[in-house]
Amino acid sequence: MSEPQSAAREGMDGECREHERWPVEPPARPPHLMNPMALAYVGDAVFELLVRQHLAARPNHKPGELHRSAVRYVSAKAQRALLDKLKPHLTEEEAEIVRRGRNAKSGPPPKGADMVDYRHATALECLFGWLYYAGRFGRMAELLRVADEEGPLAGSGSRPTQGG
Repeated sequence: MSEPQSAAREGMDGECREHERWPVEPPARPPHLMNPMALAYVGDAVFELLVRQHLAARPNHKPGELHRSAVRYVSAKAQRALLDKLKPHLTEEEAEIVRRGRNAKSGPPPKGADMVDYRHATALECLFGWLYYAGRFGRMAELLRVADEEGPLAGSGSRPTQGG
């Protein structure tokens, strides 16, 4: 392992005390120094996985509806609404990660997405990517509980079950 990877792992191990083992390959840099677009890239997958887990864990779901339901939560518009609801609950450090993600050069939005919604969705994904690499799984669950109480996950009758 290179010196930067070793230093990154040491920093993350301290942040991962709530878990017995590290479930991911550590990045070459500490999470707060990573490119926001790299964080958003990983955060996109992490957020979608959390939404899918949340939907699949609900009682009485129909498999054909899972994808349609997930799309409602992971669209740029839905992610922007979620970020707006989470902002009052973010720490200063998290708010800075969100700001970096929002301001990152991300290219044109996907077809049908508004540029402002897309930038805010990228910011939310950046936050979840950062939380993931920082090993703050409990914080991800906490933010999803806030989302569940305040929407767009509200009304489902269940809570995310991520560790933490």
